[in-house]
Amino acid sequence: MNIWQYFRSIAVSKSIAAILFVFRPCRDADRVILDSCTGWVRHMGRFSESRTYKFTLDAQLSKGNAEVLLLDAKKKPLMKLNRQSSTGTIALDGKNRYYLYWKFKDAAGKCELRW
Repeated sequence: MNIWQYFRSIAVSKSIAAILFVFRPCRDADRVILDSCTGWVRHMGRFSESRTYKFTLDAQLSKGNAEVLLLDAKKKPLMKLNRQSSTGTIALDGKNRYYLYWKFKDAAGKCELRW
């Protein structure tokens, strides 16, 4: 099975200041390990099929904040997830491009976004 079957990442951009930052996009999740991290990471891709996706953000942070935005091809927000609002459901078109935009503010710990 192709690791990008569900979200095929095409391009990644970032602006990060951190002691430790490990970003691992996977088949059905993004995983981040960080320490004293402030900044953002954005990656563009496509979901392989048109259907309704449930997103869940698991932010296990000892300090700071993290949030994830799902943006459309024009970079307009479709969904925002954080520790206070950690799940969301949305119908996506497999033919369109989307962005996952992570934002961190003095964050330490680990985060996982599953879909």
